[in-house]
Amino acid sequence: MPISYRTRVLAEGGGRNGRAASDDGRFTATLAVPRALGGDGAEGTNPEQLFAAGYAACFLGALHLVAARDRNPLPDDATVTAEVGMGPRDDGAGFGLTVRLDVSLPGVDSARAERLTRAAHIVCPYSHAMRTMNEVEVNLV
Repeated sequence: MPISYRTRVLAEGGGRNGRAASDDGRFTATLAVPRALGGDGAEGTNPEQLFAAGYAACFLGALHLVAARDRNPLPDDATVTAEVGMGPRDDGAGFGLTVRLDVSLPGVDSARAERLTRAAHIVCPYSHAMRTMNEVEVNLV
């Protein structure tokens, strides 16, 4: 697959208690373990929130793209809410994620909304990765 855009983010510190920053300086985040996972409630975000933010934004962008292809743009108040859950896998070997996307397209008739949502799920790279990626390249550097 030809790559149109690539980004790099470095995480450091304690992983879930640390910091993440992009190599271009446009993104930085303080990371903290949520109370639900035994954290102390310190200020900061976590990998699940970051994944949810990325997925929601990407899916909303995909919705706008497929609507524009129809020459019928989405309303300005269209939204996508991503809910990401994390917990132990059934195989006991690690952790897994669950994802739910709630799409709101005010003023769009239900048949068109359904068609756009299905098309966006095909176009969105996050959706594609969740459906098809079995391997992630991991390198020791």
